[in-house]
Amino acid sequence: MNDNMLVLFVSDECKGERLDKWLSENCKELTRNSAQKLIENGGVKVNGLSVPKNYKLKGGETAEVTLPEPEPLDVVPQDIPVDIVYEDDELLVVNKPKGMVVHPAAGNPDGTLVNALLYHCKGRLSSINGVIRPGIVHRIDKMTSGLLIVAKNDIAHNFLAEQIKAHSFTREYQAVCCGRFRETAGTVDAPIGRSKYDRKKMCVTELNSRDAVTHYEVIDEFGQYSLVRFRLETGRTHQIRVHCAYIGHPVLGDEVYGKPFKGIEGQCLHAKKIGFVHPTSGEYLEFDSELPQYFVNILDKLRK
Repeated sequence: MNDNMLVLFVSDECKGERLDKWLSENCKELTRNSAQKLIENGGVKVNGLSVPKNYKLKGGETAEVTLPEPEPLDVVPQDIPVDIVYEDDELLVVNKPKGMVVHPAAGNPDGTLVNALLYHCKGRLSSINGVIRPGIVHRIDKMTSGLLIVAKNDIAHNFLAEQIKAHSFTREYQAVCCGRFRETAGTVDAPIGRSKYDRKKMCVTELNSRDAVTHYEVIDEFGQYSLVRFRLETGRTHQIRVHCAYIGHPVLGDEVYGKPFKGIEGQCLHAKKIGFVHPTSGEYLEFDSELPQYFVNILDKLRK
């Protein structure tokens, strides 16, 4: 049998379940999305036959799953210093500096966190997000500093991604926002999608959007600026920045959703805390990072 082939038995209790959903729950190497792609590409057979991704199981079948060969990485490992807060055989927690891009993309072919991680981990990173984003479970923007988690294998990646999907993954940020909030705490529940006027920007919209929920709490106020703590319930692109602009309190220095601020480049936003259940030990781990110097300097300036 092919080393990449798995043979799974469908119990009678699973009758009526969709094949793609069942696969993602019974094959640790696959997410729902990757299971769908594998089925569409002919990598899954039920009782020896190809079936669609929405095939309803009858119970008692045998599923043959041929996992794809890992794609060769074409991203170059680079010896770039990385601030590693925690590391074990399954994952890393990294404190990303402001200005560093998470993974290669147009205009940023190297010098990214992924290039640094490939060197540090000697290529041992999860492959779920493809050759450009190995190990990356979730991202933060180039001009946002702070903590993010990196998976070293696919099983750990899936375990962590499921926590994010179930909203049990702790992510807290701090930001300096423009204006004083009427309420010292609250929730922004507004769907986010891509702007139809500028495809590089996100916005609050009902059109082709996804639910987005951000909880906030004002920590301190300085004249017409506020230091705010945010807790993400969902993780949409630019979520905090979009929600802050939507309620009339853009993040200080956000040139995309607000306006520039003299003395800083990009938004004053830091991913301060991260918490999750470890994929192997089952222990809940939580990490808190200090505010970076650029952030502290801004607070000192505003206090004066």
